Amino acid sequence: MTSPDCKSHSAGLFFIVSLFILAAGIGFAGLKIHDGLTQFRSYDNYVTVKGLAMRDVEADLAVWPIAHVVTGDDLAVVQGVLEDRTKDVMAFLKDSGIADDDIEKQQISVVDLLAQSYRQNNASQNRFILTQTVIVRSEDIAAISKAAENIGDLIKKGVVLAQQNNSNNTGPTYLFTKLNDVKPAMIAEATRNARDAADQFANDSGQTVTGIRRAYQGMFQILPRDETYTIPESAQKFKTVRVVSTIDFYLE
Repeated sequence: MTSPDCKSHSAGLFFIVSLFILAAGIGFAGLKIHDGLTQFRSYDNYVTVKGLAMRDVEADLAVWPIAHVVTGDDLAVVQGVLEDRTKDVMAFLKDSGIADDDIEKQQISVVDLLAQSYRQNNASQNRFILTQTVIVRSEDIAAISKAAENIGDLIKKGVVLAQQNNSNNTGPTYLFTKLNDVKPAMIAEATRNARDAADQFANDSGQTVTGIRRAYQGMFQILPRDETYTIPESAQKFKTVRVVSTIDFYLE
């Protein structure tokens, strides 16, 4: 039979062991919480930098709507003159080296001023206004540019050019359509420039860049290579593609 003193001793020993195990568990949990907080703080340590990439490009497509107008009181006569002027436009474009497949005639627009309810009584005003538009769409930028430079030859022949969509620009619109070809290299360049900025920041602060936390690719912009207030980007053959990437880099 076990004596009361032995039972008491065993219970006391069990209590002490239990306290030791509990203390060890609390200590281990506290250590893990500390490690977790330390790791959380390290993940929260980052720097946000921007990387810029720019590249000069040349337009690879030109679109040029050439609208010309003829006015008069005799519709048949006005239409005949319009057809002659259209032939002059077509001959001018072909002489400039533009292929037939790149030239398209649009339908004729006819305005009868006497048919308008808001017309003004003006005896000197021609009744009919006929407009013919010829659209040129070509990848031959040199030929288009040459034709645009010599547009005065058409005016000398009596061709009256009309404005398009209330715009003062009657010349070609130059487009750069190969953006996807330069995107990968430009994104890589922007990322490298951002990393260089992060490395410089880390060196100055005695830290090390470890990896990317988050990255934001900016919008690609096509800007005029030579910025001016009078000539828009669409009217310039030479352009600049620009992108800015914003990247968060982890530091430790």
